[in-house]
Amino acid sequence: MPLMNGRVFALIQLCVAAVMAAAATGANAESLRCEGSSAMEGDSKLSVLYKCGPPMLIDTYCDAVYSAQSPQPVPEPYASALVPCMPIEEWIYDRGPGNLVATVRFRSGVVRSIVYGRTPH
Repeated sequence: MPLMNGRVFALIQLCVAAVMAAAATGANAESLRCEGSSAMEGDSKLSVLYKCGPPMLIDTYCDAVYSAQSPQPVPEPYASALVPCMPIEEWIYDRGPGNLVATVRFRSGVVRSIVYGRTPH
């Protein structure tokens, strides 16, 4: 009988771990609610523009490029001479009084993240 209780306990632990992992995964994805529809990760720039209208501010910059063999960015001048940069575009939406500013980050023309708060990345 003690073995049966141990199996039941192990099964309960496994179920709890699975539920917690699923909840943590879902919590990472943000969406931006705009006049009856939502922009979310995976949407194109055109889709976000259609759903939410023009942003308050747009910033474009070149993100560091990483080699597959190292967690360190490729150093200059090699990065600009040999490896093209990864263009990143951030759109900032002011969602009105009482709401946090939303920063929508695009990589390769697709929404990679949506972050709320006063400080863009």
